Amino acid sequence: MPRIALRATAAAAVAAALLTTGACSGGSDRQRPKAGGTEGSKPLKWGECPAPTALEGGGPAPGKDWQCATLDVPLDYAEPEGDTVPIALIRAKARKKDQRIGSLVFNFGGPGGSGINTLPGAAKEFEALRARYDLVSFDPRGVGRSAPVRCEDDAQLDAYYAQDSSPETPQEEKALVDNIRTYRQACEKNSAKLLPHVGTENAARDMDRIRQALGDEKLHYFGISYGTELGGVYAHLFPKNVGRAVFDAVVDPTATSEEGALGQAKGFQLALGNFAQDCVDRGDACRLQGSTAKEIEANVMKLQKELEARPIAGIGDRQLTEGAATNGIAQALYSKELWPLLEQGLDEAEGGQGQLLLALSDALNGRDQQGHYSNIGAANTAINCADSKERYTLEETKAKLPEFRSVSPVFGNFLGWAMMGCTDWPVAGASDTPDVSAPGSAPIVVIGNTGDPATPYEGARKMVERLGPGVGVELTYKGEGHGAYNSGDPCVQKAVNSYLLDGKVPASGTVCTAA
Repeated sequence: MPRIALRATAAAAVAAALLTTGACSGGSDRQRPKAGGTEGSKPLKWGECPAPTALEGGGPAPGKDWQCATLDVPLDYAEPEGDTVPIALIRAKARKKDQRIGSLVFNFGGPGGSGINTLPGAAKEFEALRARYDLVSFDPRGVGRSAPVRCEDDAQLDAYYAQDSSPETPQEEKALVDNIRTYRQACEKNSAKLLPHVGTENAARDMDRIRQALGDEKLHYFGISYGTELGGVYAHLFPKNVGRAVFDAVVDPTATSEEGALGQAKGFQLALGNFAQDCVDRGDACRLQGSTAKEIEANVMKLQKELEARPIAGIGDRQLTEGAATNGIAQALYSKELWPLLEQGLDEAEGGQGQLLLALSDALNGRDQQGHYSNIGAANTAINCADSKERYTLEETKAKLPEFRSVSPVFGNFLGWAMMGCTDWPVAGASDTPDVSAPGSAPIVVIGNTGDPATPYEGARKMVERLGPGVGVELTYKGEGHGAYNSGDPCVQKAVNSYLLDGKVPASGTVCTAA
């Protein structure tokens, strides 16, 4: 599970695919950088979109409504005339050309998620916005079609994700450390030139190049999950260039990587408890054993221990391990739409069949049914490690595990050990936390979801505070899942649409409650 996990924008599509198969950061210590170095973008040449590559997640071409283009940007903004990297973009043009506002640029999270592949699948959620905006997204540098970070191949990744991710013996600990080292060495071997330049600050500078190439005076922006951190860094660098912007499923900009991982542990444990309570409330319709939410959670922990001792049948010759099961459970908690699959997957796993939980785990890891991986895992690691200074030794990680276990009996071990993901990374991290202070920016609507597992609700308030007075406008959604706008809640969508389409800023402190 990434430190800032990918938003499940296509939750319904994931669910449909699985059912069809039957398987189924205080302030930063960086100096405020100058906003220069992004001038000179040329107009884009739009053309037909090819089918997404395997590194983007695969699938069919998006169809005639969509156009694609490539924008070359400096690999290193300190040397703007040096080497370049291609940034791949996609758009669907506004339906009401006579009322067009401009482009609305999306980042759906990760870091490492492909905007090229995600936007067409998620576009129906944003149809109201397409009336007056061109819907635009992109693969950030290091992702998908934009100079992708490459680490291990498909077979190696199958082995990597099958490893014991919560070791209990010295031998298991050594195996985990060795696997992390081997993965890091593969990243360095295959992507050494790119790794120093994939951080969020560079991606924010790329977005200003995108704004210019689109011909927009201001960047109108919709950031989700990690996309809120990217948007915050952009607002810090280019406050005068911010147009109408929305941050949904908000990353806490004051949290270190350790604090972020602890927050996720609490968030996923909360979401699991909410799922379990919903199951109990449905009485005999619930397939899981247990008369209380705590009993259901205890059975999940029992299943984890059983899988630790003996994995069960998965898909093909791959087994469902404890790590894969925990990963699959986390994937299903991203959206309430996936709760029925989680219930089914847990029930089947208790009966010795792990196909569905393994399929859910594959979805989170970016593995398709043909065994090919997108590069979301590689990009996620590379971007997080380029951003964060924190590096943890084996001893430091083990010392912190009791705290992780105390806040989350189910996910604590998993997320605690994951802190070693940047250990011995070949590139130094930029800072402890990102600087998102943005004095002079236009208002940014910041939405926190009380039931969000991956970006806990408290992060929205911290983002509002860090953006500064008169910039962040807080909106609370009392609901479940990762993100609020994609829930379909009419209160949230009305507030967001009114701002993006009509410029009406909602009252800060607005609360929307799921029906």
